[in-house]
Amino acid sequence: MGRFIRVAVDIMGADYEPSVLAEGAVAAARENQDLAVTLVADHETAKTFAIPEDLRERVSFVMASQVIGMDEPPLMAVRRKPDASLVVGMKMLGNGEVDAFVTPGNTGAALAAATLHVGCLPPITRPAIAIILPHHQGRFLLLDVGANVDCKPEHFLQFALMGAAYAEAVMGIANPRVALLNIGEEAIKGTSTAKEAFALLQLAPINFIGNVEGRDLLEGAADVVVTDGFVGNILLKAAEGIGLFIWREIKGLMMTNWRTKLAGWLLRPYLKALGKRLDWREYGGAPLLGIKGVCIIAHGSSDDKAIAKAIAVARENVLVNAVDRVSEKLQSIVPMATK
Repeated sequence: MGRFIRVAVDIMGADYEPSVLAEGAVAAARENQDLAVTLVADHETAKTFAIPEDLRERVSFVMASQVIGMDEPPLMAVRRKPDASLVVGMKMLGNGEVDAFVTPGNTGAALAAATLHVGCLPPITRPAIAIILPHHQGRFLLLDVGANVDCKPEHFLQFALMGAAYAEAVMGIANPRVALLNIGEEAIKGTSTAKEAFALLQLAPINFIGNVEGRDLLEGAADVVVTDGFVGNILLKAAEGIGLFIWREIKGLMMTNWRTKLAGWLLRPYLKALGKRLDWREYGGAPLLGIKGVCIIAHGSSDDKAIAKAIAVARENVLVNAVDRVSEKLQSIVPMATK
């Protein structure tokens, strides 16, 4: 076999025990023979977790003596804990020791570490987290979903440019429709920042279709939807909660009486497919766009299944040269993006 796709995985900073995430990484390596996975963990985890014998050539450990908690100030934590698992993995990415890095840890710390140790693609000043979500007709890309709480109009422009390039490169959408998330479709709606961002996006070399409202997202109104990290993160977590609520309600209704139980049995394959579409773990992680490497931000509540999916997303990004293709798109519009 040729060169492996090298992926480092931070298994220390999430809600689940490191061994659970390690199991997910092992599953990903077993499923994809072209993967070489490096688990970034502490000595105790490396000592107690047994890598399957048949995978020891492709799954290994790198030591990290520190962990950045979810409640720690991001930049301060990155500087004070240079041997934290998140920082160690990001340094490996920046140094070219791996092709991609996956972390379910502190998102703010991941952004700070990426900026410090990997660097941004010119002319990007604010990398953004982009998540692929399902809609009625397929999928759409939403960014930012948590990296930047406060944004200026030019940041929305950068998000749109990165999002359009990513949609083409990774999602295979030709000339993707780009929209700005707002409280109304009219150009005069929204905050002053949203109005200024609208004006910039109108001039950008992308297929900008204007504003979209939240209710239109799942109807396939756009292929790329741009917002700030504050609104995007709330929207994403609300969607996760609504999906879980709907699934629980359906299962509850199916157990009402013998008729509904029979209907549930008959509809089982379709309900299983629906449950899969509503399960956030199926979508793995979200790429941190705008940096000089593939970094996938996984959910802090990721279990083994979610981490395996996140690693799969990292692998796909490497295979399609997502970073280079986004960079090429950005370089074609540097004057406008830096205006």
